[in-house]
Amino acid sequence: MKEEEVFQEDHLLDQFMGQLKVERGLARNTIEAYNRDLIGFFEFLKQRRLSATNVKQEDLVSFIAEKRAHLSATSLARCLVSLRMFYRFLVSEGKIAINPARLLGIPKLYQHLPHVLSRDEVEGLLAQPNQNTTMGKRDTAMLEVLYATGLRASELIGLRMANINMEGGYLRTIGKGSKERIVPMGSKAIDALKRYMTDSRGSLLKKGASPYLFLNSRGGRLTRQGLWKILKNHARKAGITKRITPHTLRHSFATHLLEGGADLRSVQVMLGHADISTTQIYTHVAMERLKEVHEKYHPRP
Repeated sequence: MKEEEVFQEDHLLDQFMGQLKVERGLARNTIEAYNRDLIGFFEFLKQRRLSATNVKQEDLVSFIAEKRAHLSATSLARCLVSLRMFYRFLVSEGKIAINPARLLGIPKLYQHLPHVLSRDEVEGLLAQPNQNTTMGKRDTAMLEVLYATGLRASELIGLRMANINMEGGYLRTIGKGSKERIVPMGSKAIDALKRYMTDSRGSLLKKGASPYLFLNSRGGRLTRQGLWKILKNHARKAGITKRITPHTLRHSFATHLLEGGADLRSVQVMLGHADISTTQIYTHVAMERLKEVHEKYHPRP
């Protein structure tokens, strides 16, 4: 591959990444993953003295076949998506006339059903923090908000005081792709937040100031690792043996809503999913739980 072709491909990649960020509004981690996939693809082309604008479908198939031995099914599927999106971009920009990736299929992935807590397990978890302590009130507020809203860990620790509307009973959060959404909280979460903000948050600040809602013992912003440790500690005290992360409460939030009769579209909006197909996994979880109830209680299972 000639030096000017390498420069051209670097320029095309920069343009493509810019489009993903500005026009599509994809999350930074997603854009970085696509960038890594395409850098690997360009290295493959360089070894075979090919250019990105002059490849055939069989070249792409050879690249995927080589990657298959080193990538998980999920990563391989994402790599295929990277190629398809990149070549659609080249066609739209007039760099090529025919899309060599147009017939590349995305393999169907086995979807692992997310782990969820039962309603009793959630109640047991929420009962663990000591309400007579500063940290206990903070922990209760965090856990109640997580379960009431289905926020991601990053969204929870990123909450600012200005994001909370107590009177309206909702919060605003910035999710993936820098997209804002509004989520209702419910009375239990609101009551727990009021106790934390009235009785505990001032003590944690230690006469300092912070725009963030949830603080650590030094008055600074809580970290993802700190949130994970807090959750694990209370889960252990509650006797929960399942693997549990902040995302487990997000999964439980969605599943329990659907079990209670919520419509899929509303759950999608509250979770901040761009595609409803992502939300549909929870209908499978709810169905599995219904099957368990049927087998346990029906006289002729």
